Amino acid sequence: MTEAETDKLELPAEPSRGGRLWRGFTGSLAAGLTLLAVVVLGAALVCAFRQVPGPGLASLIGHPIAAVLALGAQRVADTKRGKVAAAAGVVVCVAVVVALWLFWWD
Repeated sequence: MTEAETDKLELPAEPSRGGRLWRGFTGSLAAGLTLLAVVVLGAALVCAFRQVPGPGLASLIGHPIAAVLALGAQRVADTKRGKVAAAAGVVVCVAVVVALWLFWWD
């Protein structure tokens, strides 16, 4: 790349304080959901070794799917700006709420 081409490159605009807070919040939700998925899978392994009932099959499949969805949406929220980033953050929130609603809140 020549010096003239590098001069033409524009750096992305610095996100606002609200945007940083939103991304931080949704990133925490995505990380928490991922940790929850790991704990559920670990609990299933412990239950299998002890031969006691553990989390059901739906929980073993649903938690990792929700975590992967949340992490993918968070990656979009971290790399994009504006409405796309905000919408990706909403997807993270929805994935967390749906996972909690289906598997934890009866």
